[in-house]
Amino acid sequence: MSAPRVHVLRLMESHGLRPDTDLGQHFLIDENLVDLSVREAGVGPDDVVLEVGAGAGVLTVALARAARAVHAVELDRRLAPLLDEVLEGTSGVRIHWADAMKLPLEELDPAPTLLVANLPYNIATPLMVESSWRLPSLRGWCVMTQREVADRWSAPPGDALYGAPSVLLQLAAEVGFRRNVGREVFAPRPRVDSALVAMRRTGPGADPAVRACVRAAFAQRRKTLVNALSAAGAGREAVAAALGGLGRPPTARAQDLSPPEHLALARALAWPTS
Repeated sequence: MSAPRVHVLRLMESHGLRPDTDLGQHFLIDENLVDLSVREAGVGPDDVVLEVGAGAGVLTVALARAARAVHAVELDRRLAPLLDEVLEGTSGVRIHWADAMKLPLEELDPAPTLLVANLPYNIATPLMVESSWRLPSLRGWCVMTQREVADRWSAPPGDALYGAPSVLLQLAAEVGFRRNVGREVFAPRPRVDSALVAMRRTGPGADPAVRACVRAAFAQRRKTLVNALSAAGAGREAVAAALGGLGRPPTARAQDLSPPEHLALARALAWPTS
């Protein structure tokens, strides 16, 4: 085993801990990838970083060295003694013992400017999508996630993986860097492949009306948009007219439209927020 892997595992053993894979605990132990994450995120001395899933603190320490402050979110309170040891002498880190999906991210002070994390796979997509509008202060993201999830985020129109998350993320950001990584960089090794993805903000997060329209459009992706959106309450003629304004036929489906077209469709229909 590599030295970093041995260090992390021995550190956990010294505290009587074993990774809980039910919580998505596959700790990043490759120092080169930790450094790459910090570099591709563009972390600077004025940045405030949000890290979700502090784990054994390997990435947390690197972020603290580069940033002004770090909000490290961790659900597993068993890790408190371990993180206390790892972060001893490190300034600017605040640990939030919480479920990241329930934490009021909008209230973090100071507000995060970057999200850098080895994300638990089960919350990766909802966290990324929601952070695009819940945290308008974010200028970028650099995260490790499941490879197929990364493919879904950047999927183009017409692709089998293209869906509501693709549209909502691409309305707010674009991929600037991606690298597939092997399973050996984690302890314990996951059963799926992963990817490191860096994204930079290119626009505001989708507002509630746009989010509702996009989700309704993809809720029945085999149906035409006329049928899918009329089932969600829109008038069939209005949907057909809005599609015509985009140069699209009434037979168009959700996966045919680009993210800007979905935005324009929601605007044209004056889609309600609920």
